[in-house]
Parts: sequence; structure tokens; C-alpha cells
Amino acid sequence: MTATTPTASAAHAAPTARTGRLARLWRGRPEDAPWARPAFLGLLAVTTALYLWNLSASGYANSFYSAAVQAGGESWKAFFFGSLDAANAITVDKPPAALWPMALSVRLFGLGSWQILLPEVLMGVGTVAVLYAAVRRRFGAGAGLIAGAVLALTPVAALMFRFNNPDALLALLMTVAVYGVLRALERAEGAAKWLVLAGVAFGFAFLTKTLQAFLILPPLALVYAVCAPARPLRRFGQLGLAGLALVVSGGWWVALVELWPAASRPYVGGSQNNSFLELTFGYNGLGRINGNEVGSVGGGGGGGQGGGWGETGPLRMFNDSIGGQISWLLPAALLLLLAGLVVTWRAPRTDTARAAFLVWGGALLMTLGVFSFMAGIFHEYYTVALAPYLAALIGMGAAVLWEERTRFAASAGLAAAAGVTAWWGWTLLGRTPDHLPWLRWTVLVAGAVAALGLLAAGRADRRLGLAAAGLGLAAGLAGPFAYTLETLSTGHQGSIVTAGPAGAGFGGRGPGGGGPRMDGGDGGRNGGTQPPNGFPNGFPGGGQAQGGQFQGGQFPGGRMQPPGGQSPGGQNQPSTGQTGQTGQAPTGQMPGFGERGGMGGLLNGASVGAEAKEKLLQDADAYTWAAAAVGAQNAASYQLATEKPVMAIGGFNGSDPSPTLAQFKEYVAEGKIHYFIGSGGGTGGGMGGPGGGAGSSSEISTWVQENFTAVTVGSATFYDLTSEK
Repeated sequence: MTATTPTASAAHAAPTARTGRLARLWRGRPEDAPWARPAFLGLLAVTTALYLWNLSASGYANSFYSAAVQAGGESWKAFFFGSLDAANAITVDKPPAALWPMALSVRLFGLGSWQILLPEVLMGVGTVAVLYAAVRRRFGAGAGLIAGAVLALTPVAALMFRFNNPDALLALLMTVAVYGVLRALERAEGAAKWLVLAGVAFGFAFLTKTLQAFLILPPLALVYAVCAPARPLRRFGQLGLAGLALVVSGGWWVALVELWPAASRPYVGGSQNNSFLELTFGYNGLGRINGNEVGSVGGGGGGGQGGGWGETGPLRMFNDSIGGQISWLLPAALLLLLAGLVVTWRAPRTDTARAAFLVWGGALLMTLGVFSFMAGIFHEYYTVALAPYLAALIGMGAAVLWEERTRFAASAGLAAAAGVTAWWGWTLLGRTPDHLPWLRWTVLVAGAVAALGLLAAGRADRRLGLAAAGLGLAAGLAGPFAYTLETLSTGHQGSIVTAGPAGAGFGGRGPGGGGPRMDGGDGGRNGGTQPPNGFPNGFPGGGQAQGGQFQGGQFPGGRMQPPGGQSPGGQNQPSTGQTGQTGQAPTGQMPGFGERGGMGGLLNGASVGAEAKEKLLQDADAYTWAAAAVGAQNAASYQLATEKPVMAIGGFNGSDPSPTLAQFKEYVAEGKIHYFIGSGGGTGGGMGGPGGGAGSSSEISTWVQENFTAVTVGSATFYDLTSEK
């Protein structure tokens, strides 16, 4: 009996310890209210359920990145470099960090929509959790819950945390970086480790989307240098240590790529000289600011118009194209930022509340300013970067003013925030009048009532004040919640995607692609005449939609002709695409102007037919590449359908000088490529280089047509490169 007593005690203690841990997980910190941790866990559960719902409707989402994910799941070399195919011909036009979680998922669980998109959902839930933790520490659980809910229900966040572009990981890492800086600002001891965490987050953010990661670095460093509770020399030393962590965490991959012999690694997609540094400071760097992006199909023209990427200026985030994606609570966030700084202005230098407003506000204003005036490539979904900063300011500002509500200025600030949010929601909902028309006036009336209640919150019963605050929050979130539900219910595919109902922006939604349909069939909501709002004067290059037809335009900036040549009569034919598949359209048509739009071949593809898939799979293992196609989206279509390497000639735009004609001829002579996939209908051509004529892709297309026989396979045209004419 004596020998068994310790064992029995241990057996009894283990469940007790486990029960205690579960109780602490549910209860949270002792200083928090009993409802705080359950509410937080509920927020995460609801966010997870919302983001997982209907996830597979997007299929492979952006097939450009899905092809790279598939390649990384097959080849560790492709995984490391971010190659578009497992044979490592060319990389994506970004560093590969955003691909790594998805590629690991595919390697573990196989290729499929859920395997690719589930890591993005987890990043979204993680961002909500980190944001809650950052806001809760100084402003309380209520403020953290408001911030988390605002982030989760922001339409563009609901879109991008279910999509496979790099922006989901970037948003998570930027939120982690802010959290690290805020923790470092709390006390002098232990600050270095939190700054190092922030530096590592910035480094990996650079490996996600290059220089965009550094947009918020100046305000964060400045706030720490001024407000940290340490002596000046120590502050600058800690910042130097964080900078070293940034350089190491972001520079190791860059150094390896630059030092790796170019002949034994893939070509750096998006560059003109096979250099990642050139890509970083050119196409993905300063070119995004000034619009001078060599190899781009669009870009800006400077001035006030932003070239082919929409009008620039201080109101850009509020325009018809972008407003419904991100700006629902942006006026309130700016107002609450100002109010928070006023309330905390006389606090000591090291006050953490004021520092938090400066950090989150600086991040918002810096990103907002760059996005508003950048003349280069700009898509609506970029604005997901603003969502965590905006959400934090809403939660923090509301909490600070609520605590000060007995002062008329504070209650007036709360009322103004509720009122302006209701008015702006009413305005945005008016831009899509056929979508829930009753909601527009409901938001306006509820917001007005809430504003009146908040104006008297300091003198009214606390329960009435809470009711007014709850009504104001509900009114403010009703519009973005409706747009978010519409986003979750619809699949999104292609390279340009937007959240919300049709007409809320220009982007890919549903099978085959785009936002407002260009052939007159957008379910009657746009009548086929509404141009993509992201381009001035209608369609890219100034073309207009007349009678459901595309007339007189080019691609943005006029630098590239449509894949396969001009569309006769300017009409864009619908594709026969299916969800998650892409491919070609007949000659003279714009491939992939699918069921709901989308510039196929460049921005998305159409479907790969069973006959074409079967032909590519025949003897595919005997070749390095089963096929080659001009443009990464075209190549990705066939690669995802067959799971065999397909060479993307010219990278994403078809304008990268890789491979050269001489290199391509060498590959063909060595029997490494089986087929060349031309445009449909039997005349070939594919997508040429910039201007529709120059560039190695155009030279390769011409050489193939002159030396090999075209064979129509379903709606596609193949050239057997093992059999010359």
C-alpha cells in the first residue's frame, strides 16, 4: 500500500493540474473581468468560423501564387526561391516568405484549395489575437474586443485573410512588430527582447513584400527614441540591436540569392537583370512610388491621375473603388486618434497610452499617405495593411473617451465619431443601391440616435450610455459586416480582387475572375457598362464600355497588347472557366474575361479542358517541363491542372527577359520542353512582350510558330517542340 500511495497521488494531481490550466485559460488574467477571456475566445471562434465558411469557393484563388505553392510542395529548391514551377525556371515577383506556410501545408496534406487557403485564415485569426493583446494591455479588454471585431469585419481583411496573396502574412507581421514596440515601451528592463521581436517581424515582412514592410518603421522608431523609459544612449543602443535583428532576419535570404550562381538558380521574376536587389528597389520599390516600373503592364504617370492605377490624392481611400474596402470607420479612426492625443497630451514623456496612440496613429498615417499618393501599381486589396492600425485606434479612442465621458468634450467626441461613421456608411451603401437597400437608412437613423445618446452619456444613467455606445458600434459595423458577408459568400479568383458586392470595386470574383463584368452579364447589377473603377476614364488605357463591349483601350499605360492579339471589334468574349481552373480563349479574344470578368492570361486564365490536360500528361515525366506558355497565369493554369512543371515565359507580365530566345532554343534542342502553348483557335501567338511586339517572349512565340506545327487541342493551341515542320 505504501508503494502505491505516491502513484495514486500523482494520478490525482495530474488531472487537477490540467483542470487548473484549463480554468486559467478560460478565466484569463486575475485583473481582467470574468467576461473578458470568454469574450476574447468567442471572438476568435467566430472569426475562425466566418473565415472558414465557403473557403473552397475561391478554388486556387490567385493561380500565380498557387502554382508557386504547388512547385514548393514538390521541390525544396522551388520552396526556397519561390519558383513558379518545380523545375525552377523563374520565381514569383516577390520574395517567398508568404509562400512558405502554404507550400508546407501542400507538402503535408496535398494540393487543394483548403490546403492553400487555410494558412491564410490562421494568419487572419492570429492577427486579430495579436491586435487584441496589444490594445488590451493598456486600454482594457473592452477596447481590445472592439479593435478585434473591427479588424475581423473589415471587408478587405475578410477578403485577404482567405486569399493567397502575400498581404495576409504582411498584416500579421506588421501587427506583431507594433506589439513588440509597445511592449518595449512599457519598461526599461526587458525592452531589448521586445525590440528584437519587432526587428525580426520587420525582417520577415521584408521577405514577404519587400519595401512595403518598412512603411511604418520610421514612426515606430521615432516614438521609441522619444518615449521609451530609458536613458537616450540606451534607447539608441536598443534600436540598433533591433535594426541588427531586422538585417539578419531579412537579409540572410537576400544574401544567399545574390551570392548563388545565377546559372544554377531560377531567374528572379519581375527583374530585368536577374537581380533581387533590382527587383526590390525598382519594380517593387521606388517604381511603386513614382510609377516608373520597367516591365510593368501599367504603372502610373505621375501627376494627379496615377497613370493606369486610379486617381491619386488625399481622398483616394474614400473613392468609389476603394472606399467600400477599407474606409467605413476611417473617418472615426482619424477623429479618435486626434481625441486620444488631446486627452493624453499633458501626460509624462513615457506615458504608454500616448505612446500607443502615436505608434498606431503614425503607422496609419504613414501607410495612408503613401497609398494615397503612390503613382505606380496600386490595387484595392493593398489597403488591408491599414486595417489593424485603424481597428486599434477605434478600440483605444473609444475606451479613452468613454472613461472621460463626464466631460462634455469627450462625450461630444464619441457622438461625433458615431455620427460621422453613420453618415459615411450611408454614403458608401448608396454606391451599391441594389444591395440591401433598407440597410442604408437603418445605419443612418441608428447612428444618429446613438450620437444623441452618447452626447448625453456623461450625465445619463450608465446603462443608457452603454446602450447608446452599443447602438453606435452596431450601426458603424453594420455596413462593413454586410460587405463582409457578401465577400464570404462569393469565390474570388485572379490577380485583382475586391471585397463586397458587385460594383464595390474592380476585381476578381466568381469563376474566371473580375468585378463588374465587361460583356454585359453581371447579373443585371452593372449592365455590362460599368468600367473597373481602379482605372481612369473607364478601362485600362482609356477604353470605354459601350453596349457591353470594350472599345478603344489597351492595358494600363499602353505597354502591352492583350494575350493573343487584339480583340476584334473590341468585344471581350466570356470564357468557359470553372472554379479553380484557368486556361485559354479562342484567337482574337481576351482570354479569361470569364463569367464575371478578369483579364485572363495576364490577370487570370480560363479553364483547362480534359483533352488538353490529357495531352500534357502524356510522357510528361520524360521532360523537364511538360509545356511552356507566355505569362505566368497561363502557365499556372496548366501546371495546377496537371501538377507538372510548366515554364512561364517572361514571368507574370510576359515581359521579363527570361528565357532568352537562345536559351529557349537550347532547351528545345535538349528535349527539355514538350509543348508550347499558344493562344487558342490555331493561330498561336500567346502574349508578346511590352508593346505587343518587343521582348524575348514575342521572339520565342514567333520562332515557335515559324518552326513547329500548330495543333488545336480543345480550345487551346499546342506546338509539339519535339517535332519540327
